[in-house]
Amino acid sequence: MDSDYHLGLLASVFTGSTVITPSADVIVALIFAALLVIVSAFISASESAFMALSPDEIKAIRACNSRKDARLAAMLDDAESLQATIMLSNNFVNVMVVLLCNYAFGRMFDFSSPVLQFVLVAALVFFLLLLFAEVLPKIYSVSNPLGLLRMASPMMTVLDKAFSPLVWVYVKATSSFDRAFAARKHGFSVDELSHALELTDKREISEENNILKGIVKFGEESVREVMTPRLDMVDIGIDATYDELLKCVVDNVYSRIPVYEGTRDNIRGIIYIKDLLPYLDREGTFEWQALVRPPFFVPETKKIDDLLTEFRNNKVHIAIVVDEFGGTSGLITMEDIIEEIVGDIQDEYDDDEKLYVKLNDTTYIFEAKILLTDFYKVIGSEPADVEELAGDSDTLAGLLLEIKGEFPALHEHITVGIYDFEILNVDRRRILKVKLTINEKA
Repeated sequence: MDSDYHLGLLASVFTGSTVITPSADVIVALIFAALLVIVSAFISASESAFMALSPDEIKAIRACNSRKDARLAAMLDDAESLQATIMLSNNFVNVMVVLLCNYAFGRMFDFSSPVLQFVLVAALVFFLLLLFAEVLPKIYSVSNPLGLLRMASPMMTVLDKAFSPLVWVYVKATSSFDRAFAARKHGFSVDELSHALELTDKREISEENNILKGIVKFGEESVREVMTPRLDMVDIGIDATYDELLKCVVDNVYSRIPVYEGTRDNIRGIIYIKDLLPYLDREGTFEWQALVRPPFFVPETKKIDDLLTEFRNNKVHIAIVVDEFGGTSGLITMEDIIEEIVGDIQDEYDDDEKLYVKLNDTTYIFEAKILLTDFYKVIGSEPADVEELAGDSDTLAGLLLEIKGEFPALHEHITVGIYDFEILNVDRRRILKVKLTINEKA
């Protein structure tokens, strides 16, 4: 019963419609429409073929001296114009197919309703173009892209010349729009990103969050804040014997060691351990000093992002840091800079020494040489009352000396707000270990 209903409904749609014998102009219109469908098929297939070309096939096109391959190479070199030619020509051809089919069917059939004519013609043309001008050509082109392009290159050359004025206008217009929209785009500023990070849950600090914080602070940090201080440097005198140098290398497992003459303020160069490898069998009288490379000096006030650029440009990984008087303040390596973004980098040569031990949520034991930037990361904040007292200090020991104003005694307590520092270990001139207790706010 349902089938009878649908047949009756279909018959009612065509009620009053009549078929007219096609005239010569109708036949010509249909022939042109069929030819344009073939052209559209070649254009669609060429588009897919260009995208499906492998690197080896592109090399083959550029290496061949045939006229067809020369045309294809020229098209590949101007990808923007090629894309515009394909898009404009394909749309133009498809529109012409629709117009010709609408003209032909309007002369062949006398529909009872103009709406019915539009719907039927649109459905038929859509099916023809989708199947014969899109799906089937693209399936074939992907299986043999180079062969199809060589076959279609004459037609693509004609289309390129025919649509060149429109292509020129299209390329200029799209370039103008790209520049206009690019001018309106803006990324997050450092202040905006920093503010966004401050709004995150402090109890759920992820590794990605810490990296983002490192990026935000990266451009603000100076070499002095990141360097290895002079007292912690591993270096060797230029008058040391070869055996003494090898012992220094084995004991410290660094790949680069500064070399000084007389005092550490007179750094003569850097000895690279890889330069010693060919001479490991030499005796203790070997003059290793000839292998010393020139040092790279940087001021302690230089920003580490600028230093990273200099490292890359000069192809070096270590620099000697000097103060305003030319004295040696310390050294800094590429690894030190990268660690400011990604955190500590442990390799097979790093020892297991930790700069802090967490006893519980409110109690820590710190090595006093820990940098303040790392100290703040451990406790999860930068307390304003502590930051104000830090002055020019870079380490926890420097902070405590800045606060105290004199060298503290063993087990002396220094309190700043909710933070209580106890001096656990000292030598004659240095604070070595500090216990931090964070008192709960009342």
